[in-house]
Amino acid sequence: MGRVLAKAIVDVVWEPVSGGMGMFKVEVWGEEPHDYVRHYDIAAKSDTTAAQDGLKRFVEEIEQLLFVSKED
Repeated sequence: MGRVLAKAIVDVVWEPVSGGMGMFKVEVWGEEPHDYVRHYDIAAKSDTTAAQDGLKRFVEEIEQLLFVSKED
């Protein structure tokens, strides 16, 4: 299986306050052949951390999807 390549865009729902967590909406889309789109609501300390978490979740989901489809 090849690498899953993806990009993310983050919208701030509410900013983190005093070193706490904020809430972010993260949209992640993959490049072919993994051209899926996913949306995540992520609590994180920054938009960068939210993007990284969204990308990680996306890769895990796509790898699981590919693993399941190969078993069929």
